[in-house]
Amino acid sequence: MRDLATWLQYQEQAYPRVIDLGLERLQAVLARLQWRRPAVPVITVAGTNGKGSVGAYAAAILQAAGYRAGLFTSPHLRDYRERIRIGDGYVAADRLVAAFERIEAARGEIGLTFFEYNTLAAILVFEEARLDAWVLEVGLGGRLDAVNIIDPDVAIVVSIGFDHQEFLGDTLEAIGAEKAGIFRRGKAAILGSTDMPASVSRVAGEVGARLKRLGVDFAHTPEPDGQGWRFRGARWNLPGLPRPALFGATQLDNACAALAALEELEPRLSIKPAAIAQGLSRAQLPARFQVIESTRAGEPTWILDVAHNEAAARVLAANLRALPTNGRTLAVFGVLADKDARAIVAELVEVVDYWWFACTQGPRGLEDAAVAARVGDLVGQRYVLGGSIAQCCELACAGAGGVDRIVAFGSFHSVGPVLDWLELKGIVPGMRIPEYNAAPR
Repeated sequence: MRDLATWLQYQEQAYPRVIDLGLERLQAVLARLQWRRPAVPVITVAGTNGKGSVGAYAAAILQAAGYRAGLFTSPHLRDYRERIRIGDGYVAADRLVAAFERIEAARGEIGLTFFEYNTLAAILVFEEARLDAWVLEVGLGGRLDAVNIIDPDVAIVVSIGFDHQEFLGDTLEAIGAEKAGIFRRGKAAILGSTDMPASVSRVAGEVGARLKRLGVDFAHTPEPDGQGWRFRGARWNLPGLPRPALFGATQLDNACAALAALEELEPRLSIKPAAIAQGLSRAQLPARFQVIESTRAGEPTWILDVAHNEAAARVLAANLRALPTNGRTLAVFGVLADKDARAIVAELVEVVDYWWFACTQGPRGLEDAAVAARVGDLVGQRYVLGGSIAQCCELACAGAGGVDRIVAFGSFHSVGPVLDWLELKGIVPGMRIPEYNAAPR
């Protein structure tokens, strides 16, 4: 009997490729498991950026309405169980182990990537828990992503930008077509941005999905008195909504996309305006422009963001400009080797005063010197090779004053260790997320 840590280590080494898009392997394993899709609503969320925010809003609103919702996301920051959640709780480790044992017994000679194990485990755990709704975040792309093995009742494409071009294509039109592969005939296809390549709408038309576009079929407008905002959709007209819990100008778009999806679930799931307001106010998503104010005098503010592509860096820069500071903006930056570090830094070079380049770990990691080789000419002499993430945090904190802010960003693989360091130093409390242990219904 393997424990969870041993299972995860095994899965990381069990398949020769980290990413191998396609649905055939999962279809074969699910057939051996004799799995049938439960008759509960499923929302699938794809997009270059914003997936996590939309999923967090949808799940939080469903929970506030009294429903048991499963939320599948990736990657994780610090704990694998962040990926598979029910309500406010992580799925218990023993339930994940039981799911992995079922998968291993069924797969036989069929090889699975780490993410495919993740997806199958989420499917089995959610099925066993007999939930009211599932919210599933696509890992990469859409059409050939493992999550697309499940037919959604509502599919959302949040945004389209450049990322993973080696798998999805080197144009926005090609990337858009891949992400639109989650649309289904007769089902709502939610577009969560007003700036979409034509391929997304074209694919929706080809498959016969019902297109719902931000700014056309649903929208957000400020209330005349300046108190909150209004959502107008196909079914709902909701005045006086609170600002979304997550910071940034794009969060109204993300909240709108979640609401446009949830209104499609009526009358199967009834959601009252009070639950919508509560869910919007309580949604949590670490490291999406997460501002951490130090409680100790003379120490800087920390801002954590997993911006790891050009479009996300542009949003991060806009959020930094919208949150003025009396001090300097210092950056701890670590990025994976397959990301466009130069495009990311170019978006932030005008708003960051000084940089600490960090090493990221793992097979896709990038040394601090390699980061400098890619982007050093953009920032001039305003950087230091900081070594590990923890070393960069020490150096940045030592060089910062109480009015300064330190922005740690670039990758889940860099921001997760930053949270570990902040916890070690007592700047943030330890992670105390409950496990979900309720008996299946």
